[in-house]
Amino acid sequence: MASESPANGATSADTLKGNAQAAYQQLANGPVASNMKDQTAKTGAEFSNLANARRTPATPAATGQELTHYHSFFSELLSWNNPRASAIAYASIVSLIFAGRYLDIVRYAFKFTWMALGVTVLAEATGKAILGHGLASQVRPRRYYTVSRETTDALIGDVHELVNFFVIEAQRIFFAENVAVSAVAAVGAFISYFLAKIVPYWGLALIGTTVLFLAPLIYTTNQELIDHYMKEGSDLVSSQTEQLRQVASKHTSQATEITKQYMGDYTAKAQSMLHRGGSASPEPVLKPAHDSHIKEADFPEAPKQGFKSAEIGVGGVEEPLAA
Repeated sequence: MASESPANGATSADTLKGNAQAAYQQLANGPVASNMKDQTAKTGAEFSNLANARRTPATPAATGQELTHYHSFFSELLSWNNPRASAIAYASIVSLIFAGRYLDIVRYAFKFTWMALGVTVLAEATGKAILGHGLASQVRPRRYYTVSRETTDALIGDVHELVNFFVIEAQRIFFAENVAVSAVAAVGAFISYFLAKIVPYWGLALIGTTVLFLAPLIYTTNQELIDHYMKEGSDLVSSQTEQLRQVASKHTSQATEITKQYMGDYTAKAQSMLHRGGSASPEPVLKPAHDSHIKEADFPEAPKQGFKSAEIGVGGVEEPLAA
């Protein structure tokens, strides 16, 4: 019996090991594991497609400027063409909002910092006191890690493109490059103005993120129905606008005719008043010269010879002699 115990123990251990390996193989090759591998591969492919979508759009802005590659990136992200990537992005943003609301991240960061520094300082001091060399210095890297210039340039370039994305989009919305988008932004700002009185800022951020991600998804899912109702609404607005235009044109033409009629009447009255005023003013009348009985023969005949100077002499007067 004693000799058979070790053999029986070894057989039981081998059997247990074989069963464990069989269970592992069954789980690893089972439908659950296959489904997880398939979903993981699809998720990776969608993230690759999302990363490849970062290209400068072919259609420029209304000013002719080229848009940033983040325009294509966010358009692809919010269109839900890659549903797993879009869902993960939405869940990540919502998680960050809740973490910022319910977790004191700054305090936890300070806590982690003092704990990490305390462990390294204690290990270094204890090692030098007991072993003669510090423990932290033993795990110190031979060269400290640095960030390469290429990585820094790429990061700065991405930040620059991201900032320009928000700046350009704000101007496009403000100057109504797309009237529908500007109208939606105006309605959203109007609603947020009143919600800010009763909803905290983290709640507004959560609502805005939900609307931003789920509105395109709802439209994509029910595109035919939404397009149908939007077309009906557009036709109704167009018909009402046409009726208003016709009524306005009719009233404008009537007002124009009435104005012309009144202007004609006033012009005729003004002309008649001017004519009456001109006939009432006395005109200078030239009085005829009175008939005169004076004849040319009554006047003396004018001399016809030139005048001659007469010499006048004084008799009995002699000129004095020169002394």
